[in-house]
Amino acid sequence: MTEPLLQNPEKLQARLKEIPLEAGVYFMRDRLDGVIYIGKSKALRNRVRSYFRNSLDLSPRIAMMVQLVHEIEFIVTDSEAEALALEANLIKQYQPYYNVLLKDDKKYPYVCITWSEDYPRIFITRKRRMGGTKDKYYGPYVDVFNLKRTLGIIKRAFPLRQRPIPVFKDRPCLNYDMGLCPGVCQEKISPQDYRQTMLKVAMVFQGRSSELVQSFTEKMELAAANLEFEKAADLRDRIQVLQNLGANQKVSLPDDTVSRDAIALAYDEQHTCIQLFQIRAGRLVGRLAFVADSQSASPEGILQRTLEAHYQNCDPVEIPNEIHTQLELPELEILQAWLSDRKGRKVAIATPQRQLKAELVEMVERNAQYELARIQKQSDRSDRNLQGLEDLAEILNLDHLPHRIEGYDISHIQGSDAVASQVVFVDGIPAKQHYRHYKIRNPDIQSGHSDDFASLAEVIARRFKNHTNPQSPIPSSPEPDFPDLIMIDGGKGQLSSVMKIIDKLGLRDRLTVISLAKKREEIFLPEQSEPLISGDPERAGVQVLRRLRDEAHRFAITFHRKKRSQRMQRSHLDQINGLGHHRQKILLEKFHSVEYIRQATVEQIAETDGIGKKLAQLIYNHFHPQND
Repeated sequence: MTEPLLQNPEKLQARLKEIPLEAGVYFMRDRLDGVIYIGKSKALRNRVRSYFRNSLDLSPRIAMMVQLVHEIEFIVTDSEAEALALEANLIKQYQPYYNVLLKDDKKYPYVCITWSEDYPRIFITRKRRMGGTKDKYYGPYVDVFNLKRTLGIIKRAFPLRQRPIPVFKDRPCLNYDMGLCPGVCQEKISPQDYRQTMLKVAMVFQGRSSELVQSFTEKMELAAANLEFEKAADLRDRIQVLQNLGANQKVSLPDDTVSRDAIALAYDEQHTCIQLFQIRAGRLVGRLAFVADSQSASPEGILQRTLEAHYQNCDPVEIPNEIHTQLELPELEILQAWLSDRKGRKVAIATPQRQLKAELVEMVERNAQYELARIQKQSDRSDRNLQGLEDLAEILNLDHLPHRIEGYDISHIQGSDAVASQVVFVDGIPAKQHYRHYKIRNPDIQSGHSDDFASLAEVIARRFKNHTNPQSPIPSSPEPDFPDLIMIDGGKGQLSSVMKIIDKLGLRDRLTVISLAKKREEIFLPEQSEPLISGDPERAGVQVLRRLRDEAHRFAITFHRKKRSQRMQRSHLDQINGLGHHRQKILLEKFHSVEYIRQATVEQIAETDGIGKKLAQLIYNHFHPQND
């Protein structure tokens, strides 16, 4: 096996001499011959040599990368702009680990158009590059509320596919009758015509709304001249909807016909927040946000790489004529030439120092500062969660931090409508997508007879019945939904009943189970009669359990109230002869509550599907016995 180049100076120097002083792209490979880094330079030898001169001048990430380099390769290009374009394509192809500058931490959403489908969908997502290679992503956007508003306006302006899966097999749904969907599920519109509609929608997210409005205006005038007034009215309505998109987002700048982007950043020792404002025809059409590691590069270098990464994913028509930057870019000429070549016309990049354009960049910088402050608060909250988990691991003498914690609670009124809740905390944060309700099935638990011990035992048995059994081996790797810690709301009795079930399932060696009593916030461990001495009930680890317990209680009691309300409604209707559960359901779907049924006339009740006049009269008489 070869050794790293840093440990073989002779081989390193020989390899560096082979690299020419020309523009091009270089590859760093590891011991497995994998590409771990790709870079570009106008003088390849000088750039590559700089990595091996003094590690103190390198960021921690790059310094670690250099220690793994076993081989260096290069490709010579004719120009620096060509090197940048080649680098972009190679990074997409190889996805090198150490080329990651911007963090994809799902803080900000994207808009996705699924061009890989015959009938493309449009939706908001926080998972980029999860679909087909032809799918297009726009963003990431900062203002989620405004993004949802924009998508809602677009869906009013254009009839679009509303559902990923059809509701009916042989007919379109209500969206088609309302004009919200062109009948994609029944192919009432061809894929070619629908894609033409979607291309117009994409223009909005490309910052080309003004072009779309101008196109619609010309078609409206032509339709009116040809006496096609219905078509002209439809185009007029679309124009008004599109004009409402940026009605309150006017930016005062000279030469409103020029498209421009403005980019600035704010940073601390850990995080760098970058904001990019897209201004088209004097309107702010997009506000994008990126997050980078402050140790990855200098502020100027981060701005440069952010612009390169952003415009690599843009169509040429989306590239603006002007780009205003907060700091002077280290390789401005290369980026400018590359963008001009992609757009097919000159793209100017400048760092304005005064007047309105400088004020625009300052406004972008202020927004970056606010975003940095928000991320710092989130980081502080994450640090507190981590401290709480570390303290909890110390209290319970765990050998690792509990990643997934599940909490269980029971809710009922003297045994009636008994339910249970399962809430999940992942890394100390509620993961509501994993919450679950349980209806207690034990026939012995009914009104007047409650048994929390049996209820908890039933819930735990149902939760873990499919995971394993006493004869199955312990898996070598943790299952994704298997908890590191289970907390039962209660004392010794509740914990003992749960442990009996866990023993039957053969899971005692795999599950860590505790209970938390309400009165003194006492923690009980299995087979220990006395509570665990955990110190101050306000300490961080106990606080994590308290938050989990309170959330389990809230979730259980909410479900209990809903179930009790449904039962009380049905109890009134159960007393009516001839009114079965199916018709009860139909009545409640139409009138929404028993009280509205009580207020309805015989004729209104009879209008319900499956309810004739005779049954309607019986229902009316039940609620109005004085008229019987």
